[in-house]
Amino acid sequence: MAKTRKQPRPKAETPKGFRDYFGAEVTRRQEMLGRIAEVYHLYGFDALETSAVETVEALGKFLPDVDRPNEGVFAWQEEADWLALRYDLTAPLARVAAQYRQDLSSPYRRYAMGPVWRNEKPGPGRFRQFYQCDADTVGSASMAADAEICAMLADALEAVGIARGDYVIRINNRKVLNGVMEAAGLAGEDKAAERGIVLRAIDKLDRLGPDGVRALLGEGRRDESGDFTKGAGLADEQAEIVMGFTDARREDGAATLARLRELVGASAVGTAGVDEVEQIAALLDAQGYGADRAVLDPSVVRGLGYYTGPVYEAELTFEIAGEDGRPRQFGSVAGGGRYDDLVKRFTGQEVPATGISIGVDRLLAALTAKGRFQDSAEGPVIVTVMDRERLSDYQAMAAELRKSNIRAEVYLGNPKNFGNQLKYADKRGSPLAIIQGAEEHARGVVQIKDLVLGAKLAQEATHEEWKAQPAQVEVDRARLVAAVKERLGRT
Repeated sequence: MAKTRKQPRPKAETPKGFRDYFGAEVTRRQEMLGRIAEVYHLYGFDALETSAVETVEALGKFLPDVDRPNEGVFAWQEEADWLALRYDLTAPLARVAAQYRQDLSSPYRRYAMGPVWRNEKPGPGRFRQFYQCDADTVGSASMAADAEICAMLADALEAVGIARGDYVIRINNRKVLNGVMEAAGLAGEDKAAERGIVLRAIDKLDRLGPDGVRALLGEGRRDESGDFTKGAGLADEQAEIVMGFTDARREDGAATLARLRELVGASAVGTAGVDEVEQIAALLDAQGYGADRAVLDPSVVRGLGYYTGPVYEAELTFEIAGEDGRPRQFGSVAGGGRYDDLVKRFTGQEVPATGISIGVDRLLAALTAKGRFQDSAEGPVIVTVMDRERLSDYQAMAAELRKSNIRAEVYLGNPKNFGNQLKYADKRGSPLAIIQGAEEHARGVVQIKDLVLGAKLAQEATHEEWKAQPAQVEVDRARLVAAVKERLGRT
């Protein structure tokens, strides 16, 4: 008789490029996003949730071949349609704005938070699933909409615990760069290839530095591995105009504007761009968002190939230890700008739009580095089980604590070994353990064991200090909630 072939057991591992998030991480993210949502709501923005799955057509991707229909997205064919997981929260907004344009208010102000997926090669700190947090205004061409986004972003950063002085909102404008291109003789369809190389070179400013960008504007650059990247082939005088744009920031905002006007020369589009950033700066200044929170900075170049007008980036200015142990600035945690071609792909009509996207994981990392989450990571109070038959009494204790907004749970494992209950509490990060055996129950008291203090005393205190500050106290059963609050510092 033939033996049935045993099926191999599946591997218990996450797919490459994905990760799992546990208690404290999830709680911290929810807490942070909740505070950001409160700010967005205060500004009059409405929440929007869209499906994780969109049609490939709506996402704006194409089908280059049958074997790999969509590079960069997770896609599959369903009957005659190609479907894909959303790769950002902006593409679904474009579809919503077009699909419900007769029902939505105009301008339409929405915020959205949730996971997105990108079918890209994973690397250190780079995952195929990550969270985004966006806010956008669709249907307003006013620079007041851009100024409002910048102000709201500043308020959101402060609401989650980034102190004023630890961040700055940097503002630039794609139109100014277009004007600089025009002044450098790079306007017109016949110069499209050179403009593309220039844009990509400027976008690498923070990585390559001025010398690296300058090389790419000219004949090209050879990297450390020996690979050569062909440059835009600009003449020296052309390259100097472009480099002047990236180095145009002055300490005084008015001086920066004057320098930009000088660089764009007679370019109408460039002049319009300078006028726009001047309007945004004036609007922000009038609301109290001065140079300590928002500045004009032409070195902000990320996304200039995508945005059509103002661009902005939130940068954290405090230092952290890098991978090599040396101090470095934390860097950017949010970026956005104006993209007036948002809905045009669906309706054929240009619809102005502007918005911001916060890098959720990066902002969480920054808040963790600043020590903003100690309290939220605290585990529950553990009510231990000394007598199996009195489980209802222990459940009643936990219920009383919860009614007073104290996180609590009853130990539900095998209570036979009391040491295992305390090990469980330690693994959960519990601050306190509640103990009531038959003898304590008869006397109407409970024992409260301070696990945090106990661990500290065990490591640091002398015997006399340990006796003077006992980590375990006895209180009347009626004072359970009050005594726990005192221990937790919530009185």
